[in-house]
Amino acid sequence: MGEDRARVRRGIVMTLLGGTLWGINGTVAKYLMSTYAIDPLWFACMRELLGCWFFLVPAWLGSREVLVDAVSRPKNLLWIYGVGLSAILFSQISYLQAIFWTNSATATIIQSLGMLLVMGYVCIVGRRIPRKREVLGIACALVGTYLVATGGKPGQLALPAAGAIWGILLAVSSACLSIVPKRAMERWNNLVVNGLAFLLSGATLAIFVRPWENMPALDAAGIALFAFCIVFGTFGAYGLFTQGVKDAGSMRAALLGTSEPITATIATTLWLHTEFSIAELAGFALVLAMVFLTAGNDEG
Repeated sequence: MGEDRARVRRGIVMTLLGGTLWGINGTVAKYLMSTYAIDPLWFACMRELLGCWFFLVPAWLGSREVLVDAVSRPKNLLWIYGVGLSAILFSQISYLQAIFWTNSATATIIQSLGMLLVMGYVCIVGRRIPRKREVLGIACALVGTYLVATGGKPGQLALPAAGAIWGILLAVSSACLSIVPKRAMERWNNLVVNGLAFLLSGATLAIFVRPWENMPALDAAGIALFAFCIVFGTFGAYGLFTQGVKDAGSMRAALLGTSEPITATIATTLWLHTEFSIAELAGFALVLAMVFLTAGNDEG
């Protein structure tokens, strides 16, 4: 029991740190895409192809047998490839596209709606119906999303249509990231699964994006910020969050992941000077309330 509690506490800390790094990374990514005209798909592809080595090198040095086991059988690689496409690549593309069309604060708030899908998954696995507080959470989510999307003005869409679509896809990908990698992490480990998933999905995306043909013109500041996105926003955030999912569980990870939109809102306001209406801020608060209402002790 003591070991289990220590593992959960470790998972809580890792998830909070991962969400915080994601929140800062979203603001940095928005700045890079706006200032240096970086295409979101190019950004996602290079993050994966460069970020994978921060996982694979430590995996080779510290858990070589586990890495060899993962790559020695086609069935294992296919499993990890599925994780890479359904969780890593999906979340990378939808995350950057949603930020590109809106801003990091709005995108990460909409991403929190993925908690509803995690709750649905837990209810199905646990063979139960939603509790009263979970139903209240769903109501908060619907009203909050309406306020964020319309700015509180009926019949007016405050978000670009593309931003709303990518935001919904981001919510779905967020749920996938909280659920899909868990079994693979238990079979191998964080470094092996993330490293191979990033490499395989990044290589797949490179076939279509061909990033070497469209290199952005980055100055020293741009290179430094892009390096931050690779080291801290990719390796740090994904590594910490997915380890937190493994140690603390999907529901707790989804709850603690609210550190991301909070950090993103603060960073976007202070750095990019983005202004939000009272209705939008109220919508943010309601979506965060949904996360706390729907997060329980059940684990999927």
